[in-house]
Amino acid sequence: MENPRGRTGSSRVYVDMVGDLFHAGHVKLLREARRHGDWLVVGVLSDDTAASYKRRPIMTLVERVAVIESCRYVDEVIEDAPMQVTEAFLAAHDIATVVHGDDLSPEGAEFVYGPAAAAGKLRYIPRAGGISTTQLIQRVLAAASSNHHPPGRPPPDRPLT
Repeated sequence: MENPRGRTGSSRVYVDMVGDLFHAGHVKLLREARRHGDWLVVGVLSDDTAASYKRRPIMTLVERVAVIESCRYVDEVIEDAPMQVTEAFLAAHDIATVVHGDDLSPEGAEFVYGPAAAAGKLRYIPRAGGISTTQLIQRVLAAASSNHHPPGRPPPDRPLT
């Protein structure tokens, strides 16, 4: 896609994410964020930044960026995005609107998106229910620890004969 920066009427939208184990909930977030403008900029948080407020990602930053930038709704990716969005960041990237899921507390919004919120640039979208990275991890762990294996196949600890 051609970058609309500088074109009259173009609107750059920013959303940040960890994007670990990229799933349908992430796609929904990006699709909804894209509807708020003409060009979607996605900030991908580093492993250390993610670990500072939740668990360390399973996928590396490079792996997460590769998957996120391949999503059809994404026009631009900022690798190692800042934890806090500043006025300087918004200006440097010509951001008109910042989008986040509606699961963010007012205190969290002030901490992370203060200048965007103060300027009326912060928009909330409904969080995708039914799927999360944590739920995916729990599913994988449950499947790996169960004794279930496909019919006609020996359990993984028995060799095929």
